[in-house]
Amino acid sequence: MSLKDRLAAAPPIVLAPGVADGLTAAVAEAAGAEALYLSGAAIAYGRFGRPDLGLVSMSEVVDTIAIVRDRVSLPLIVDADAGFGNALNTQRTMRSFERAGANALQIEDQTNPKRCGHLAGKAVVPKAEAVGRIKAALDARTSGETLVIARTDAIAVEGFDAALDRANAFAEAGADMIFMDALESEDQMRIATRVFAGRVPVMANMVEGGKTPARSADALQEIGFALVIFPGGIIRAQAAATRDYYASLLAHGTNAPFADRMLDFDGLNEVIGTQALLDAAQLYEGKP
Repeated sequence: MSLKDRLAAAPPIVLAPGVADGLTAAVAEAAGAEALYLSGAAIAYGRFGRPDLGLVSMSEVVDTIAIVRDRVSLPLIVDADAGFGNALNTQRTMRSFERAGANALQIEDQTNPKRCGHLAGKAVVPKAEAVGRIKAALDARTSGETLVIARTDAIAVEGFDAALDRANAFAEAGADMIFMDALESEDQMRIATRVFAGRVPVMANMVEGGKTPARSADALQEIGFALVIFPGGIIRAQAAATRDYYASLLAHGTNAPFADRMLDFDGLNEVIGTQALLDAAQLYEGKP
């Protein structure tokens, strides 16, 4: 089922774990995820060890989409930042992401370069320019199954009412989903879903320690959200495990004290499907 059809059939809410690369995508798929969210922040954190401050380029995201798509078949929602430029850049982003295997693009109204939606100091472009980005993306897509998720970061800049006005303009422009990032209270969350109920689905973003109150997927469904992403949780989990692993190795000179928190060689090969690839190689080499 396409992501578009799945959202139309909701509830239940779609829970899309954040992924950063082929390994995290494969593990999330094996765990039972029905859609994945490729986070620009997760790419910045995991691949470059840098904060989410617009340092990742469009082509680097395209490369990552292609890697993830080669590894998994699940619907893939991709963070397209602020389109990586003006409306024409946004169209190029749409074409490039779609060709690489994205099923939905999230496009926001921040200035370029953007920053994490839960950091202070954000700035947004004028509403007309933001609407133009969404229209440009819609015009550039080659498949009606490719969704355009319109995000506004205006709450922290212009206030909730102005952000709601922008979100309404995005819906009127034809956006397939609305994403009001960094909602600051459950009241705001309920207003946002109520305003768009029956018109266009609304997405929630759960960031541990972020601006939006943490809620479970079930609670978010009750509030009225159709999709929830947990974009950077995997990187925060990896960072904690990585920190503890290196501390243990350097303290003890061996992995033995950490062994029960690791996969061994065979365990990792099972996760990444080594034997299946070896069997396929033999088949193509004409070996029994």
